[in-house]
Amino acid sequence: MICKEEYLEKCVQEVVKLCKIPSPTGYTQKACVYLMERLKEIGYLPYQSNKGSVIACLGGEGKPLVLAAHVDTLGAMVRSIKSNGAIRFTKIGGYPENNIENENCIVHTRCGKEYNGTFYLTTPSVHVYDNVATASRNDTTVELILDEKVKTKKDIEDLGIRVGDFISIDPRTVYTESGFIKSRHLDDKASAGILISLAEWVKTDSVKLNRKVYIVFTTYEEVGHGGASGIPDETVEMISVDMGALGDDLSCDEYQVSICAKDSGGPYNYELTSKLIEIAENNKIPHAIDIYPRYGSDVGATLSAGYDIKHGLVGPGVFASHGYERTHKEALYATLQLLSEYITY
Repeated sequence: MICKEEYLEKCVQEVVKLCKIPSPTGYTQKACVYLMERLKEIGYLPYQSNKGSVIACLGGEGKPLVLAAHVDTLGAMVRSIKSNGAIRFTKIGGYPENNIENENCIVHTRCGKEYNGTFYLTTPSVHVYDNVATASRNDTTVELILDEKVKTKKDIEDLGIRVGDFISIDPRTVYTESGFIKSRHLDDKASAGILISLAEWVKTDSVKLNRKVYIVFTTYEEVGHGGASGIPDETVEMISVDMGALGDDLSCDEYQVSICAKDSGGPYNYELTSKLIEIAENNKIPHAIDIYPRYGSDVGATLSAGYDIKHGLVGPGVFASHGYERTHKEALYATLQLLSEYITY
């Protein structure tokens, strides 16, 4: 049974809402509160693992399946405070510094205060420095400048900012009339929005599931151990719902669902992956089959933790991963179609 297209716009709005909630890995509380409240509103009884993952059972009986997306994102932390009132940061997750240069951000202090700022090259002005184009971008040449009147380390400390405070990156989320969603953190809030919409479809339309189905929103995927715990012990299959990457030597685009056959952790389960491909082909769902050698997923961490499960990976095609990302609503719907058919066929 294919999820009705009317749920697509609901899905887009969920993605937009989630992208605007700051949730760098380690600081995902606000996103988790939203997920808990939203799932309760739909009619489920969600709960959280000790590590913070949000889990809900959609219903069904037998052969328990987990669909997992992650709500933690790339971000940074205060590494040190410079004598001139600038902040040196340490990255959370994998991205080059040039991907955040000139980007706005927020420092979240442990005492509950928030301060706006911007990531700048330490030599940012072309009217002053001759190396603006050629300077290396790294954690010594890109710094955070606060939008506050601060000139010394003490000025920063007097604001309540300390080493170890989290930094979120402005998502700059835009939904265009032509159906594109541009935003940071579509990895993996696009998929999180898809799972919320899938859950709403199951509940609202009283969909009969072909097995017991859980949805899990993990909180440490970007640092490698999101799916290592909190997965229901009875799980026999797990599909990571994460972004499909676009680029040279890849087939996926921004209008398709990606079905991953292999990533840096090795091949995905043959039987499960073959079934996903068969469903996509039989239902004429726009899809691509790809291999991602520079990619890892939550279900890889689940396997490494010792779970005896069959595993797969699908997700909407996302352009410019770990930068200012872009996808199209057609990719969201293709992923919704594939997952809805998989849990009901």
